[in-house]
Amino acid sequence: MAVLDERSGTVAVGGDLGHVQWSGSGTADSGWTGHRIGVYERDGLRCRRLVRSAYPVRALAFHPVLPLLAVGTGRYDGGYSFEGELLLVRLDSGEVVSALQHPREVLGVEWSGETALSLVLAPCDYWEDPQAHERGHTVVVDRPDWGAVGRGTVRAEELAAAPAQPAARPDGAEARRVLADLAASAGRQWSVRRRVWAVEGTQDGRTLAALDGVLAESWLPSGELHWSVGDEEGGRQLVPSPDGTSVWTNAERRGRRRGRRWETSPPRVARIAVETGQVLETLSPGVFTVLVAGGGRTVLRPSDGRGKRADRLLMFGLESPADGPGGGPEAGLETGPEVGSFDLFNHPFAVRHAGSPYVLVGTDPDAPHRDKWVAAVGADGTLRRLFPHSWVPAEHHFGGPAVEIGQSLVHAGAVHHGHGLQPGGAYVVRRSLDGSVQWQHRTDRPATALETDGDTVYAAYNSGELTALDAADGSVRWHTGLEVDGAPTTALSLAVTPRGHLLAGTVDGRILEYRLRP
Repeated sequence: MAVLDERSGTVAVGGDLGHVQWSGSGTADSGWTGHRIGVYERDGLRCRRLVRSAYPVRALAFHPVLPLLAVGTGRYDGGYSFEGELLLVRLDSGEVVSALQHPREVLGVEWSGETALSLVLAPCDYWEDPQAHERGHTVVVDRPDWGAVGRGTVRAEELAAAPAQPAARPDGAEARRVLADLAASAGRQWSVRRRVWAVEGTQDGRTLAALDGVLAESWLPSGELHWSVGDEEGGRQLVPSPDGTSVWTNAERRGRRRGRRWETSPPRVARIAVETGQVLETLSPGVFTVLVAGGGRTVLRPSDGRGKRADRLLMFGLESPADGPGGGPEAGLETGPEVGSFDLFNHPFAVRHAGSPYVLVGTDPDAPHRDKWVAAVGADGTLRRLFPHSWVPAEHHFGGPAVEIGQSLVHAGAVHHGHGLQPGGAYVVRRSLDGSVQWQHRTDRPATALETDGDTVYAAYNSGELTALDAADGSVRWHTGLEVDGAPTTALSLAVTPRGHLLAGTVDGRILEYRLRP
């Protein structure tokens, strides 16, 4: 959704950054919303305001006189109800007011003069209206001063509506056309770029990244794009080879509707030349897999999330090269130890700077999410259990990102609770390889990424915050909120480069580089 306001010379855009989870990691999505409303200057496209929304954006309308933007949001909850909000964004102060007394999906907003706002509301629920997904009710709400409207002051009785009429749901095509035209008028080319899932720095100063729609890409120190390998879904992890000449990456595969059918492309694991971007080999393991790296070795952990069949509960080695593009399990993939099935909440455990591959495994084959242990894959392919993942016996912990420092692991995660993540329920903890806790740092929001330079542990959170912890005792060295030109953002991936800089791949498709503080 995008609308222009000729009076103020601004454009409002509503969109969705997506979830901060993928098939190999889901813990960081707790408490996250990717729905955004941005207000930009038409000339130069500088961002003036960036606002979060709990629901998808359905409609936008600038007030004819006041510095005020009306935003209709909402969605079908999957059961019976259509929920949403009428947001009033005060463009001078940045204040956001949710004006409806009760949640309703707002499909349309249109000003009729300075005091009247016409709303198109989805039916309250699907139970009494089988055509609720195609219809809406039109109502007009009048206020002498919309700039003074408070939270929840548009009462339910004001929304008594006329009979439902057909109401179109926006598909985004018009918004994409508006944005493309605006970019062209500014001498730019508009394209969607989102979620940088992995970043790595090279010895010669280049930056590698995996992101939505891109299997892997390389950027020169000058900031110029070096090469890019596209993919319908995009890469999720990067594992550089020990000699630095190539990088392994995996492409996520989700079902897509093709007419009346759902289709899923074959999973893809590829090795790409760092110098040229050439795809050197492609593996087709048959199921989506998570890359598990450590000690100069990389293995695959299947992650299809559809059951507990024994033939899915294996690790595969990548030491032998495949026979060129199109290789499969018979080309370079060897059966390893059983590790139990994988789910995106319980078993994520990507360890940076690992001396050996680490995995989380359960003790009960029928319930692999319970009683999880941190285990290491030995050089001989055997699995060695090190310590229980949860250091509090009564608590069930979800997995998360990790780093290895000396003979210890620093790992992030969250404590399971029946009512969702609780205050202080997310953590970063440092533990010896016998499981003893050296320190722990509790937070209210889950970590999206961890990285270390050996002295400091850098933790990114889905709130957009970045915290530096003393690796020795876990104390906070510094703490900041990530911003780009004043607009907040969130890091999904972190990497300390060989040159001592910190890279952050963000949810809105950026790659940020920071000089590390002393």
